Amino acid sequence: MREPGFWWRRPGLLSSLMAPLGLAYGSIAAKRMAKRGALAGIPVICVGNFTLGGTGKTPTVLGVLGVLGALGALGALPFCLTRGYGGSVQGPHLVDPDKDSAAKVGDEALLLARAAPTVVARDRALGAAFAKAMGAGVVVMDDGLQNPSLVKTLTIAVVDGRRGIGNGKVFPAGPLRAPLAAQMARCDALLVVGDGGESARLVVSRAGARPVLHGRLVPDDAAVTALRQRPVLAFAGIGDPDKFFATVEAAGIAIAQRRAFADHHRFNAEEAAEMVMAAEHDALALLTTEKDHARMTGDPALAALAAKAHVLPVTMVVDDKEALRELVARALR
Repeated sequence: MREPGFWWRRPGLLSSLMAPLGLAYGSIAAKRMAKRGALAGIPVICVGNFTLGGTGKTPTVLGVLGVLGALGALGALPFCLTRGYGGSVQGPHLVDPDKDSAAKVGDEALLLARAAPTVVARDRALGAAFAKAMGAGVVVMDDGLQNPSLVKTLTIAVVDGRRGIGNGKVFPAGPLRAPLAAQMARCDALLVVGDGGESARLVVSRAGARPVLHGRLVPDDAAVTALRQRPVLAFAGIGDPDKFFATVEAAGIAIAQRRAFADHHRFNAEEAAEMVMAAEHDALALLTTEKDHARMTGDPALAALAAKAHVLPVTMVVDDKEALRELVARALR
């Protein structure tokens, strides 16, 4: 199910009707976030966001891993920790990117496991303890800002510069996972991705003394060059498919057809066949995201789509590199 469009517009009738539910949900979420968590015994760096849907958390985690690598992790071996959304395993489970499927561990876990040892665990405290027992000297969490079960050393909130926090309402009246003030109190820094609109500027104005970094998602040059001369059928089942389509077009790749699906959408055989046939009929290349491609691997019904689909990898480039480096180094110390 795709997120409702009114979340990202100024408050109107629908958001007003749902506001009481949002107040109740927000109150429960805020109380839950205030609970005391367990200490991991090692630094925990959390990359989260204020809203439901995608903002670029996974590329940011990969960027943090890059900083840790440049720092030599100050002698600490980094592990990733993720809930494994979309997967069946409860964990704690050490991901094997060559054997595990997205149906088992989730798409983010497969991407992260290519960069660092990755643990999937519904219980974050158990997951961190498991990672430590496996030799982790620092844990980088993909998501978990709202999860109080584990004390974080550093929490970075990723904000989509284009969409910000939408109408500023709490679910289901809007996209916020909890009241903004309760979430901001748990953050140490913000990372605004892309050009900031009015909603993103509102978030930044409430950051107080917290550092505000700026970044952008940069597509892979080789992938762009290979596709620039050929129109594509672009498809994505992520938090904000339109962001992917905009990235594709900004890179100079012509989109002839597009298919948008809900976040973490698990493609079926009929959808796969339709897209393959549509692309072949109009002589289009198929193009998707790394996450979407990861969800296809290991599923025989999607083998043809996975084989034909090109992937557009993106990298999080942070403008304030030294500021990010100092935040991470301070967490390690």
